[in-house]
Amino acid sequence: MFCSIIGAVPGTGGDIASWISYNEAKRWSKNKDEFGNGAPEGIAASKSGNNATSGGALVPLLTLGISGDAGTAVMLRSLMMLGIAPGPMLFKEHAPIVYALFIALFIANIFMGVLGFMCIKQFAKVINVPNSILIPLIFTFCFVGTYALNNSIGDIYFMIIAGIIGYVMIKLDFAILPIILGLVLGPPAESNLRRSLVLSRGDAFIFLQCPIALVFICFLLFPCSTL
Repeated sequence: MFCSIIGAVPGTGGDIASWISYNEAKRWSKNKDEFGNGAPEGIAASKSGNNATSGGALVPLLTLGISGDAGTAVMLRSLMMLGIAPGPMLFKEHAPIVYALFIALFIANIFMGVLGFMCIKQFAKVINVPNSILIPLIFTFCFVGTYALNNSIGDIYFMIIAGIIGYVMIKLDFAILPIILGLVLGPPAESNLRRSLVLSRGDAFIFLQCPIALVFICFLLFPCSTL
């Protein structure tokens, strides 16, 4: 349920839900030392959180026309290419399309469950792939994907530096989740903060006049040491 709410927040998606689910599984587990070494509880929690955001990500897409994650961003562009503008009027003007999406999501979950139970033994064989094959493949996809994002070799250098910094921070027991949240939500939070201040003509107290903003401000007052 909580991960579905995370999916409904634009800009978060499965990455944030996975880390939060992993963190909660580790917090409530009796075998915390096994986490980080392939603990089944951590793997199950992470993937469950990632999958739970799929339905929630459709909420901002269909109601506001805002993509909740990378997958819904592709759906948003596809709908716009067809001349369909997601938003409040979508349910009135294109109701059959909305119901078709709901039905497709329901059917997809059924097929995922069936395939999961039928092919679980085959899927489990992935862990038998030797590291000599797996690690070069991971590095290759990381480098290719990073370069393909902006066709810039500078992004690859930045990825290497960020990887080294991340490795050092893990060794020093830094909390990873707040860092990921900051990296993912930092740029959109800053741009929307500037937009809000422009609309309010520099009146920062506008955030205290909105109940929703007050709720998030209260969340910020809680310590983040448990993340």
